[in-house]
This record gives sequence, structure tokens and C-alpha cells, in this order.
Amino acid sequence: MALILTDAELVTAAVSGSDAAYGRLVDRHQAAVRGFLRRMLGGTGSAAAAEADDLAQETFVTGWRSLRALREPAGVRAWLCGIALRKARDRQRSLRCGAARDGAWLETVSVPPGVLPEDRLALTAAMAALPEDVRACVALCLADGWSHGEAALALDLPLGTVKSHIARGRARLLAALGGSDDA
Repeated sequence: MALILTDAELVTAAVSGSDAAYGRLVDRHQAAVRGFLRRMLGGTGSAAAAEADDLAQETFVTGWRSLRALREPAGVRAWLCGIALRKARDRQRSLRCGAARDGAWLETVSVPPGVLPEDRLALTAAMAALPEDVRACVALCLADGWSHGEAALALDLPLGTVKSHIARGRARLLAALGGSDDA
């Protein structure tokens, strides 16, 4: 017959250094913490579930590191959910700050002629998806107005390679923005 320990007993054992005891606490409370985080973060689908699972993992790591600070061992589930709440708030605050930084940055970025302001994020994402050499050529020649020769010299690439990188990069950017390569 398996001995069923209380949360308080598992916490005491974990504080004494038992990884297995903390593992049992995680097993016992992970569904509650993950469910709480999924409801806190909102959203549906696999991305929202993955986000909640990532935060739950962070919660349990923080819990392990901070277990000695737990004042009421029998209340470990509530304590873990409190950690999870702070993690969720931090993540949401970080996302808001990131969105504000992105918005401020987009206000200062000049876009190539013919690109609508609302397409700037799509353009930025499409640029990030380009291979590094192609992105460097596109950034220098199309965004910064360098000649193909200047870019070839700066990037230590053959002139023909720079030209083909620019052609491929331009085509991929136009496709990402829903345009055509009529030029």
C-alpha cells in the first residue's frame, strides 16, 4: 500500500532536499496551476496552451527555488498559484511594453516607397525571415540606398551574388506583402 503524504509533509521533505517530494508536489498541482494560467492568459489554441505551459514550468522552477519562503506548507497550491499569477502579470506587462516599443519604433522607421504604414510589421517580419546574407544585401541596397558595388565591398561578396540576393530578397518581400514583381 502506497503511503499518501500531505502537501505539508511533501513540502517539509522538499525543503530538506528531496527532489522526489517536490516532484510529487508538481504532479499533484500542475493541472491546477496550468488550468489557472490558461484562464488568466485567455486565448485558445495550441499557442495559448503552450504559453500557459511555459509559465507553469517557470512557476514550478521558481517554487522550487523559493520553497523555504513558504510560510504555510499546507497552502502550497495557493502559493504556487500566487507565483503563477505574478508570472502571468509579468508576461502580460512584457507583451504590452514590447508592443509599445514596436509601435514607437515603427513610427520612426522609414519604409520604402509604395509600402503602406500598416504593412511595416509584415515587412519587418518578412525581412527577419530572409537568410542573413540576403537580408544584409536587401538592407543595404533597397533600404539604405547603397549601390550593388558598395554592398559587395562591405559584405565581401561577389557583385553577382549581391545582385541575385537582392532579386531573391525583393521577390520574397513583395510576396509577403501581397505585391507582384513587375519591376
